[in-house]
Amino acid sequence: MRGKLIALTWLLAMIMLHACSGTGRQLGGTPITETITKTYADGNLQLELSFLAGRAHNHPTFAIWLEDTEGRLIQTIFVTRSIATGYFSYADAGDGKWKREPGRSIRPAALPVWLHKREGATDGFAMPTPENPVADAFTGPTPKSSFNLNASPVDTIPSRFRVLVEVNQPWDWNKTWHNDRFPGNLDYRSSAQPSLIYAVDMNLNDLMASYVLNPIGHGHPYGEDGRIYTDLTGHTTALDIFRQIKLNVRR
Repeated sequence: MRGKLIALTWLLAMIMLHACSGTGRQLGGTPITETITKTYADGNLQLELSFLAGRAHNHPTFAIWLEDTEGRLIQTIFVTRSIATGYFSYADAGDGKWKREPGRSIRPAALPVWLHKREGATDGFAMPTPENPVADAFTGPTPKSSFNLNASPVDTIPSRFRVLVEVNQPWDWNKTWHNDRFPGNLDYRSSAQPSLIYAVDMNLNDLMASYVLNPIGHGHPYGEDGRIYTDLTGHTTALDIFRQIKLNVRR
């Protein structure tokens, strides 16, 4: 009996050692093997974001940006390349249908809050296209799972500001956001549950050891405006695209 107990203990120890020996550190049991670095200035402020993928994570579109206390854009930090270029893994075939091949797609419902606020927005909206994409410095491929993002933002950061993330995963229908909610609206059909907005307020004069970004609302269902709608009672799986977004700030 004692020999079996020793063998079982050794086996459990080997399993734990194997689980912790990945190339990236662990966050909530999920290995982080990818780190994105964005340097926009040589200042002392460093933002270190850790994204823990949830069970519903499946190549989502997302954007990260900073804004002041009045809601004015300070800077985009990162945006996934698909929305930044208007070139998606599934191309637009017209009439609400999608080709199962890469190609051009214009999707205003993907990230409407960021699209109405981002650099270059005119009349409150700026949809990137293959002919007029977001600059490469701000973009990158969609991470496959959990990841870190380290950013050194512009030097003109006020002492109080907000960090925001907008995320959307197409075709995640549920009982509230179903296929017939907006009949005939082709932009809504490529979005389903509207984009989620995560945010946290920062005060550089009173920094905490770490922060967690929480969901504060959603974008317009078909991208008509850039408002944040605070009722999230109809969101289900969209809330588990990211299980946690954590932020550390270093000066």
